[in-house]
Parts: sequence; structure tokens; C-alpha cells
Amino acid sequence: MVIAATSALLLLSAWLAVWHGVSLYRSLGRFQLPRNLPATDKQPTVSVCIPARNEMHAMAQCLERVLASDYKKLEILVFDDSSDDETSRIIRSFAQAGVRFVAGTKLPEGWLGKNHALDVLAKEASGSYVLFMDVDTIIAPSTIRRLVDTAIMENKTMLSVIPERADGWRLSVLFGHLRYFWELTVNSAAHPATASALWMIDRKTLLDNLGGMKAYQATAAPEAAIAARLGAGQYRSLVSGEEIEVLYEKKWRSQVETSKRLLYPRANGTKFGALIALGSLLLLNTPLFVLLSGFVLGWSLLQLIAGLTLIIGMLVYGIYSYSMWRHAWWAGVLAWPVVVLQELVLFINSLQGYYRHTITWKGRPVSPYPRPLPSEG
Repeated sequence: MVIAATSALLLLSAWLAVWHGVSLYRSLGRFQLPRNLPATDKQPTVSVCIPARNEMHAMAQCLERVLASDYKKLEILVFDDSSDDETSRIIRSFAQAGVRFVAGTKLPEGWLGKNHALDVLAKEASGSYVLFMDVDTIIAPSTIRRLVDTAIMENKTMLSVIPERADGWRLSVLFGHLRYFWELTVNSAAHPATASALWMIDRKTLLDNLGGMKAYQATAAPEAAIAARLGAGQYRSLVSGEEIEVLYEKKWRSQVETSKRLLYPRANGTKFGALIALGSLLLLNTPLFVLLSGFVLGWSLLQLIAGLTLIIGMLVYGIYSYSMWRHAWWAGVLAWPVVVLQELVLFINSLQGYYRHTITWKGRPVSPYPRPLPSEG
């Protein structure tokens, strides 16, 4: 009976891994832009808006990359959210290059810090498009130009780019979180693939039609909620590649903090969604658990099946790392058993943290019950 049940779980695990692989392959195809995307003669103004809080380690590099853009109709605004390190000084040092410093204000009640920063930046901006990007996001000189070309040629109101991993041979890469893996494998019209690393939206649509960020003031992933509301007709998911290059670097500890903040909301912030996500993660970890049981219970055909099932998961993750990592993608294949186990632990921590009201971000408490993503546009 136990053998039959375990075999059934392993078969379900293999099926789930294959399903993720098929979904990943389709997303990578749909979200890639065709080569030699035609350029447009139009050049609307773009406001690059960067929220920052204690980001001295990456602030200068971020601004240097933006200033190297070949898109000329830019304004650059950085919101310093009460940093207590050298972030403010670094931002101000770029004033002569045209970077506008926006001083942080007291966080209003009911707002997440980053969401408030995005709201202030959007209202301070004057461009036709607002491009939000994280400090640890790295862009190429042509990135903004190609984003504008895409928005105009495809008549889209909002774009979001799933970034590639820029650094390699670091624990933060090899054993990083699966945030963008889930975005590419578990997405739909109601829950489109998005990334807070870099997203661009028509400013008037954001402020006039959507009412700014106020409706999303306590939403853990506001870009996802906005994309879902706009729908496929106005929103386009993209992945970094030759046409639009967007990279990111993130320390492991920062990834852990981000995962705890986003994993439970990613499961729609509901008990049912949490049970589905938890069950899926347990299934994906079943081959590893069965394989390890061989050291205690002895080796049998079950462990062989578990090993083959684990290899399927490794190959699926290999497709992801090959497509989204700049270096050492093959090491990601070997790291899969640890990474998916880590994701299970992080999800449980996220679930517990929200129910115990202990989730924080940048030293500030996060709303105990994150608003779920809307189910329709």
C-alpha cells in the first residue's frame, strides 16, 4: 500500500515537473521579441523612476547605466525613502548629470513603503511613459529605446521584463529563489507574468484611469495587479534577451526577504491558494525525500524511480537557467534539489510570517493580510 501510494506521488511529481517544463517553454517563446524589431520615429518622453532605501551598494552603478541610455528624451527621478546609509549622498552626486532627487516623506498609514515611493514618483514625473526600475536592475544603452518601440509598435499601455541573472558562481545565484521561474511557468490572463525589476506604463493611464497607486497601496506586487487589470489587450510580458536586455544582481539574504514577502501573495493570499501552492511544492520535493529515505530504509525500485523523476525536474530547471542566466547555467541543473527544497521552506516561512504578522521589508512591517491579485481585468 505504501509502495503504491509513493509510486503514485512520484508519477504526479514527474507530471508536474513536465507541466512546468511545457509552460516554461511556451512562455519563453511568447515573451521573446522577434529579432530586428522595427524602430518607430516617435520618441515620447520617458520618466525613469527609481525607488531607493539603503541602496548604497548598487546606486551609482544603476544611475550610470541609466545615464548611458541612447534614448534622449529621458528624465530620471530617484526617491530616497529615508535611507540611513550613503544612498542620499550618492543620488545627489548625480545632480549635474540630470538626476532629480526626490526626498522621502513620512510613510502614510496603510501603505507599503515601496508602493508609496512609486506613487510619489509617478506624480512627480512628467514623461508620457513612467518606467519603474529597482536599484539592482541593470539595463543596456538600447533597453529603453526598444521598450518604447515595442509599446508603440504593439500598441501596449504597459510592459514588464523578466530579467536575466547577470552574476555567476555566487551562492546567491546557484541557490537563489524561484521567483521568476514561477512567473514563467505559472501565469495566465488573470495572473500575468510580471517583474518589479523593470516595468513601464503610460503615465496618464496609471494616474487618470487607474487612480495612481492608491488602489494598490497595500498590494505586495502592485505591478502584477495592474497588469491583470489592464489585461492582455494593453499589457505585454517580456523576457530579457537580445532585443531588450535587462539584468539583475541580488544578494541571497535579500532574495530570502523578497521571497517571504511575495510567496504567500503569489498564492493569491488565500488559504485555498496556499494549500495548492504547498501541495505543489511538496510534490516537487517528493523525489528528493524518497531518494534520501534510501539511506535509512534501504534501496529499492522506488529510489530508482525517484532518481529519474528528480532528473526530470533538474532538466526543466536547466531550460530555465540556460535561458535566464548569463553564467554557470549548468550549475543550476545540479542545484535544483536544494533550490526547490529551499523554496518549500521559504513558502512555509512566508505563510507563517503573514499569519503571525512578522513579515517586514526594508525594516518596515508589511500588511498582515496582503490583498490577493484580482481574478479578472
